[in-house]
Amino acid sequence: MGTVGLSFGSATSGTGFDVSSTVTSILAIQQGIETPWKSQLTSLEAQNTAFTTIGTDLATLATSLQSLTDADGVTAEKDGASSDTSVLTLSSASTEAAAGTHSIEVSQLAQTSSVYSSAVTNASDTLSGSISIQVGSGTAQTISVGSTSNTLASLAAAINSAGIGVAASIITDTTGSRLSLVSATGGSAGQLAVTSNLADATTSTSVTTQAGLSGQDAELTVDGVAITSASNTVSTAIPGVTFQLLGTSSSAVQVQITNDTADISSAMNSFVTAYNAVVNDLTTQEGNDSSGNAEPLYGNPTVSLMQTQLSQALLGGAASGAVSSITQLGVTVNDDGTLTYSDSGMQSMLDSNFNDVVGFLQNTGSFGMNLTSVLNGLSSTDTTGALYLAEQQNTNEEATLHTDVSNEEALLATEKTSLTTELNTANEVLQSIPSQLSEVNEMYSAVTGYNTNT
Repeated sequence: MGTVGLSFGSATSGTGFDVSSTVTSILAIQQGIETPWKSQLTSLEAQNTAFTTIGTDLATLATSLQSLTDADGVTAEKDGASSDTSVLTLSSASTEAAAGTHSIEVSQLAQTSSVYSSAVTNASDTLSGSISIQVGSGTAQTISVGSTSNTLASLAAAINSAGIGVAASIITDTTGSRLSLVSATGGSAGQLAVTSNLADATTSTSVTTQAGLSGQDAELTVDGVAITSASNTVSTAIPGVTFQLLGTSSSAVQVQITNDTADISSAMNSFVTAYNAVVNDLTTQEGNDSSGNAEPLYGNPTVSLMQTQLSQALLGGAASGAVSSITQLGVTVNDDGTLTYSDSGMQSMLDSNFNDVVGFLQNTGSFGMNLTSVLNGLSSTDTTGALYLAEQQNTNEEATLHTDVSNEEALLATEKTSLTTELNTANEVLQSIPSQLSEVNEMYSAVTGYNTNT
């Protein structure tokens, strides 16, 4: 332990010494015991920062891989096209759709039944009477004109609020305003039957109703099977496929459902990018920083474990038909452990061996499933993951070191109080020496008659 000298000049000067700086000097020596603890804490915090970066990039890698290994992910996505978009357009093709070609002929489009009234010159005219509305085979419902529903607008509101199964509205043009009724049920099942004895009480004229469109079902043949649809949006003819009928056809329209290989290729590119990020994170930790100091995780066994397991998993997994290696999917493994991706290589394999590619990513024991298992084992979120355990070990060490520093600081605080008290007492003694000497001289002079100051 070092020493601390006291500077107070001549003992008889009465100046004493600086207690505060003396206490600080003494405690500074004792605080040296905390230096290695704090250095270790700084090192652990730097390691945690590096672990966090690796963990974040590892999670991104796992997510990008999942899009390829999920049976309902990008490998299940479908595209669709129609040979005649004036007759039929594709709305969507879900993951349930199977790739293939279908032949569709449309002989009749679906129509929704509608009824409208004769024109009322002034929309604010008062009405009288009632209107009876029947939707399909349902029970007819009668709406009577009352004190609160005696104009076209209020009558339409009363019909809508009655929940009859029709949408009522007002159409206005240069001839006046009409009540419009449109069935809420498409096709023949929603055919409207409307009778009324409405009258314009303001002008004493009758308000008649007449049919607009008749309700009818769409009629089409899908792959030789005749079907009907109450709507021109058809979603039950081809599993997983929804298409819109726009017109009738004199010849069959070809509908082609294909695998969405573009999204699969994009997902593979994202996987390669995410994989390279993790590899670069690990490689960085093997060297020095810009100042020439070793990176926080230099020599850390977790880094070596991750590098080994990732490189082994990259070339592992059971074959699936024509696909036995990720290098057949447009991926090249570089000398530094990173990957390079070729879209054309992947597209070629998807075009020729689509199911084998999917199997290589998703079958039990496949490359995709094997790498997924490895990533789970390295995870920073799984309680058994290598990163999680490494971070937990650091956390425990940090907690111990923080406790040691805290305890030492508490001891130093106590000692500071004690030292300050003791040194203040000593300083008071030093400062009182001149006055004590003066008293002794006065006593000596009084006894001997000799004045020491002359």
